[in-house]
Amino acid sequence: MRSSMRGLLTALAAVAALAPTAGAAAAPSLSPAAGRDVTVLPPLPVRLGEGRPCTAPSEQTAAGGTWAVPALGLSRAQRLARGSGVTVAVVDSGVAPGTAGLSGRVTGSTTDCLGHGSFAASLIAAEPRKDSGVIGVAPAATVLSLPGTDARGVPSAALVAAGIRQAADRGADVIYTGAALPTGRVELTGAVSYATGRGALVVAPAAPDALPEQETGPADTPQPSGPYWPAAAPQVLSVVDFGPSGTRPSGAPAAYRPDLAAPGDGVVGSGPGGDGHYIASGSSFAAANAAGAAALVREHHPDLSPAEVVGRLLHTAYPADVPRLDPYAALSLRGDTGADRGTAGLTELPAPAPEPSETGPRDTALLVAGACLALIVLLGAMAVVVPRGRARRWTPPGVD
Repeated sequence: MRSSMRGLLTALAAVAALAPTAGAAAAPSLSPAAGRDVTVLPPLPVRLGEGRPCTAPSEQTAAGGTWAVPALGLSRAQRLARGSGVTVAVVDSGVAPGTAGLSGRVTGSTTDCLGHGSFAASLIAAEPRKDSGVIGVAPAATVLSLPGTDARGVPSAALVAAGIRQAADRGADVIYTGAALPTGRVELTGAVSYATGRGALVVAPAAPDALPEQETGPADTPQPSGPYWPAAAPQVLSVVDFGPSGTRPSGAPAAYRPDLAAPGDGVVGSGPGGDGHYIASGSSFAAANAAGAAALVREHHPDLSPAEVVGRLLHTAYPADVPRLDPYAALSLRGDTGADRGTAGLTELPAPAPEPSETGPRDTALLVAGACLALIVLLGAMAVVVPRGRARRWTPPGVD
């Protein structure tokens, strides 16, 4: 299955960046020349098939950090904000009790058969641990878990819409949903409008993590191109993933008009319960990282509206085909008047260096023009000097 292969390849690509697990059986190094062991983390299931048991806690712990931590600049961003006092609703498959890094900060739905909601919540808000370098973007935020799927982790527009509305009623500052649905425009657009009117920012993936065609169809099966809901609804922050190489993996589902890009391929988070970690890929996990960044902004700039938070995240993003999330810039950039209102009055970021251009024709033209000018000056000088020289019979002044 192509989605399974994508998960396996992403795991193999990212595992080299992980330090050995203390006290756990480590798999052999992928390279005999590496001279040390690495921890191979299990891939998080995309969905559960019929009769398949619920996802179990992982037995492997990533002791080192992951590529997404420096990519997001979390060491600097978390000096300014950690999500304290901010509630992030996770409208997903639930958050399992005892999920590593979230102890005492989860309310709401506490069952999670698939494990997707637990993993996403850890990306958003897992606190640091002594035995691991894995950390959430907003490790002091509170998580409100609400169901957006059935008991087997399958989302529906009705459940996601109900979860968004309930999250808004319960005072969530940021509402994350992992669903990217091809249907549900009316009800999900209405739910987003309801939540935004109550001061909540909705963050959603611009593409599904996997498509049914990727699992069962032939390799040349045409991909759907969206739109996906609720990401396509007005006022939603729509997010697409990228990986350690800075690009999306080959075969990843096409995204529909994303606003922002964030780390989402080969990311590491907690499993459903227990101390272990899983590795996963998809735009839903990029959206989780963006939701964590929104929580940081909502703490650091509590007077901003949802639209202003989005504006700040987009304005300070790293320039690219799809702007890339930069939490530190979103927190630290200040207005000239001190009134931090979204993008109004923001000190402009330095312009990106221009792309190298082909300078050969331009240099040739300048050279030719310079030579012509020199020739004109020379001819002009000769027109003056030669007649005078002839009149003096080419002798210096004072010589008869």
